Amino acid sequence: MTTESHDRSEQQRRSNVRTAIVLASVALVFFVGILATRFIGDGRSGITVLGGAVMLFLVLAIGRNLRK
Repeated sequence: MTTESHDRSEQQRRSNVRTAIVLASVALVFFVGILATRFIGDGRSGITVLGGAVMLFLVLAIGRNLRK
């Protein structure tokens, strides 16, 4: 029983780490996108790049879950 609960807790921990990495990378993309928008000066191009990056993250995150 302890090995099963240990395996489950380890699997849950790995899942939590993956989720944290995805959320942190989305936050990083937002931060970099806002800074890039300030440097570029054109808000529309910055928002376009930012939106594309977020969509890519969503597709990758959903795609990983669909494979399982």
